[in-house]
Amino acid sequence: MDIYYILLYFFVYGFLGWCTEVGFAAFKEHRFVNRGFLNGPICPIYGVGVTIVIAFLTPYRENLILLYVSSVILVTLLEGITGWAMDKIFHNKWWDYSEQPFNIGGYVCLIFSLVWGVACVAIMDFIHPLIHKLLTYLPHTLGIVLIVLLGAAMFADLYVTAAAIFKFNKRLASMEKIAGELHEISDQLGKDIYEKVILAMEKQEVSRQKLDETASGIRENIQEAAAELKEKTQEAAADWKEKTQEATSSLLEKTQGTTSGLIEKTQEAAADWKEKTQEVSEEMRGHITDLKKRYQELSSKTPRIGRRLVKAFPKMESRNNKLQLEELRKKFNIKKKK
Repeated sequence: MDIYYILLYFFVYGFLGWCTEVGFAAFKEHRFVNRGFLNGPICPIYGVGVTIVIAFLTPYRENLILLYVSSVILVTLLEGITGWAMDKIFHNKWWDYSEQPFNIGGYVCLIFSLVWGVACVAIMDFIHPLIHKLLTYLPHTLGIVLIVLLGAAMFADLYVTAAAIFKFNKRLASMEKIAGELHEISDQLGKDIYEKVILAMEKQEVSRQKLDETASGIRENIQEAAAELKEKTQEAAADWKEKTQEATSSLLEKTQGTTSGLIEKTQEAAADWKEKTQEVSEEMRGHITDLKKRYQELSSKTPRIGRRLVKAFPKMESRNNKLQLEELRKKFNIKKKK
């Protein structure tokens, strides 16, 4: 087969495939969505797929069963290899048949392979003869010029799209890193609060035990003093009264001193803890604010091509940044299709 016609077939069927995808999306969503991988009106996978079927299966066109089975096999291989290669290159799964029965890695599935087979038979028997006839009316020189111009435009589009995807992936990775840091800060704050509460409770318990011990000692001293004074009551009532007052005064002074010391130390520790907590909290709040600001900037300044691809491939799944891709879908009001 002439390479000239092979290249023309590629562009014609790539364009028709793009029209099919856009028309199907418009029917389902009632709006225009550029469903192609590239920015221009062409889906290379359709162009390559149909061209391969035409190049290899034209000799078997009269055998309907062989044509159908061979079409299913060729298109399934092409879709599987393309999906796998794009996944490995861009770290994104662009379509996903995982929920369909008899799928292989989510890249291909039986039902769609059978549908593609029917489409290829229809193209070979009805559409391609008409397309080929129309192309024969195209002047050869004009055809070559169109091939060169369309090829240059497509490769430029491919370069721009690939660069935008890599940039988009870096943006998602930066968002993922910031989100992880915010999560770590949240966990650390929760841990710090827990530890400080436990420490405060332990200090409170120690202070309570010391107060209990002091009170117990005071009671014992009072009981001893009372017993001693009682024994001496018969000897001198006046002397008993004086000693009672002295003992009571001494015990009160000791009690007040001990209690005041404990209260003062507790207040100092609380004030110091509060001051340090406020310093850390202010610094932490500033850091959190900066992280959130950077996150918002990254999500709001998503490149136009990145936005388009997220809308064009509603089942796209990021291998490394799933959560952030879902956040962008929410931001763009896009629901991930099952």
